[in-house]
Amino acid sequence: MKAIEITKPGGPEVLVWADAPDPVPAAGEVLIAVAASAVNRADLLQRAGFYPPPPGASPIPGLECSGRIATLGAGVTGWNVGDEVCALLAGGGYAELVAVPAGQVLPVPKGIDLIDAAGLPETVCTVWSNVFMAAALQPRETLLVHGGAGGVGTTAIQLGKALGARVVATAGSAQKVARCRELGADAAIDYRAEDFVTRLAEITAGHGADVILDVMGAAYLGRNVEALAVNGRLVVVGLQGGTRGELDLGRLMSKRAAIISTSLRGRPVAEKSAIVSAVREHVWPLTADGTLTVVADQRFPLADAAGAHRLVESSGHVGKVLLVA
Repeated sequence: MKAIEITKPGGPEVLVWADAPDPVPAAGEVLIAVAASAVNRADLLQRAGFYPPPPGASPIPGLECSGRIATLGAGVTGWNVGDEVCALLAGGGYAELVAVPAGQVLPVPKGIDLIDAAGLPETVCTVWSNVFMAAALQPRETLLVHGGAGGVGTTAIQLGKALGARVVATAGSAQKVARCRELGADAAIDYRAEDFVTRLAEITAGHGADVILDVMGAAYLGRNVEALAVNGRLVVVGLQGGTRGELDLGRLMSKRAAIISTSLRGRPVAEKSAIVSAVREHVWPLTADGTLTVVADQRFPLADAAGAHRLVESSGHVGKVLLVA
């Protein structure tokens, strides 16, 4: 098969379209003929040498894909060759073929194009496992979504609204702020022009955010604690702003608040399969009537993964950037 190889740690130019061995599905796995994959920030970190794949995972980047089942591994039931699917991967999505545990596979949902479906698994599983499973967001609570115009952010806005929360998003331009509102955010804050802590307090009449979904990490740690409501939950899913920050434990305790930090890629297959199962039950029905859509910015040929990485690094996109095989 053809696949993207990371020839050495570096910039987008190290991504090369090359021959690679065909993967062979193990027992309990399916082989997918890839129609599309999608670019995630984790892919950029892996390319730069800062996020190696978990033990046993493919060195090929790509944490999600869509396509058609080509082969069933031993013991797999519930799927047929030719089924249109999308899947959550530990790696290997930037390729013509990928093997994945059957529990991490989802049917392409009603109302979603096969190519666009490649942009669903990583973001939806991230949002559902963190905002709803870990932080237990409730109807009428306030959800603050940092990076509201990104892949995770656009999904979080839609799911938060669909399940009855008040959603506030931050974004880095007037255009992106407007897009967040179009997706359903009750309010959106241009973090380059306004202080999000002050603005959130105004929006919520001093209540703050019951749940914060954060992709920045250290850079926002102290301000996120200030933005939390009493009994609030801060969920850190990204480290774009660094890994080390100063935490005022007294302030955190005074709010009886919690900080949750998780990752998805390195979890055991059983845990990821449980998340995928919950997503299929709770989220997939929301696609049928258009409540949840894939916000796809641009499509690139899979062979031009370097061009897609350059766009994502520039933050010049809204939603997902897709790679078409």
